[in-house]
Amino acid sequence: MPTSVSNLNMDAITVGLIMMTIIFVTLTLGFPIALSIGSGALTAMFLIMPFEQATIVSAQRMFAGLNSFSLLAIPFFILAGNIMNNGGIADRLVRFAGVFSRRLPGYLAQTNIVANMLFGAISGSGMAAAAAMGSTIGPMEEEEGYDKNWSAAVNAASAPCGMILPPSNLMIIYAMTAGAVSIAGLFMAGYLPGILWGLGCMIVAHFQAKKRGYVSTSSYNLKESLAITWQAIPSLTLIFIVIGGILFGWFTPTEGSAIAVAYALLLSFIYKTIKIKNIPKLLLDTAKITAVVQFMVGLSAMMSFVMAFTRLPDMARELVMNTTDSFIVILIIINILMLIVGLFMDPTPAVLIFTPIFLPIVMQFGMHPVHFGIMLVFNKAVGTITPPIGPILFTACRIGNVKIEKVVKPLMPYVYMLLILLLFVMFVPELSMLLPRLFGLV
Repeated sequence: MPTSVSNLNMDAITVGLIMMTIIFVTLTLGFPIALSIGSGALTAMFLIMPFEQATIVSAQRMFAGLNSFSLLAIPFFILAGNIMNNGGIADRLVRFAGVFSRRLPGYLAQTNIVANMLFGAISGSGMAAAAAMGSTIGPMEEEEGYDKNWSAAVNAASAPCGMILPPSNLMIIYAMTAGAVSIAGLFMAGYLPGILWGLGCMIVAHFQAKKRGYVSTSSYNLKESLAITWQAIPSLTLIFIVIGGILFGWFTPTEGSAIAVAYALLLSFIYKTIKIKNIPKLLLDTAKITAVVQFMVGLSAMMSFVMAFTRLPDMARELVMNTTDSFIVILIIINILMLIVGLFMDPTPAVLIFTPIFLPIVMQFGMHPVHFGIMLVFNKAVGTITPPIGPILFTACRIGNVKIEKVVKPLMPYVYMLLILLLFVMFVPELSMLLPRLFGLV
């Protein structure tokens, strides 16, 4: 029987609370996220160990947190997204998406949504999707007379599909933080919620476009549709190669990410959109993004060690259990807290910090780690489009050359729709678990 919190060494609990206080206070003061996590964890290490031992153990925990073959998938998927963003693949996906959305009201906005889903399903990055689709479709929407603020709102609302549809970098981070969670299972679990996200955005865009008078005046004929589809097939094939290979056990997610890089680079060379001289810049951009992510992962490993030592997750579990024994209420509390955190914190550190706290609680009620992971990622994806932090919202506004305060109003109907969909993901486990169970991944 585990020792109750009341019997814990109070000094250990105090140290854990000091660490969390330092993290949240420094975040509130505007410190960089990595510095906030690192300063809180390192302070706690010095409080529970002698200086020399704390220094050695801190370095060991950081190295152990980064010493993972699966984490290598993140820089490869980031590089694949950068290559596709610059290699003409995005243009072909946009035209292919237009085949299905050309007859719909606000067809360019609908094309944006479908293209974000496709690009996200290849790159695994919502920010890359927002940048690629905003720069490609944005000028077309402006030429058609679409309101720039509304167009940016549609792009921002639909871009986070890339965080939910596989391959998702955030799912890889969650799997490594949770431990013993199948990355392939998470990838398959993301399909239905990711598609649901896209469909929800399309429904809102449909009614908004009709209200604004954005109607389609033309459509592709059969010959044009076939030609566009044929041009897009090489790009779409990447989805089936990477996800199919992982699903059928031909290669691991990390090997699949490397194959995605090789395939995207090959296509870009064939399309003559990337030259050898462009590769160093692509690698440098990838290294900058990867360094930030990996540094936070290493620091979070040190933080997780302190949390385990001070038994903060046990204390959080007992606090929640003493508050209510209703699993529904607990899920609602967790999601409200995560939505509030999403207003001020990027998804990656939020997953790294709160997974060790909340996962043991929900598992005690029988919730599968894959289901919780999808719910958490969906929740964090909503946070990427809500101010004041909202990284995808900021990206969409920057690409669309609009002010964020003017985008918030047209964006809110999408946020309301996504919150409703979050309830479905939360309380309908089969949305997340159906495909992994069907393919024997959980």
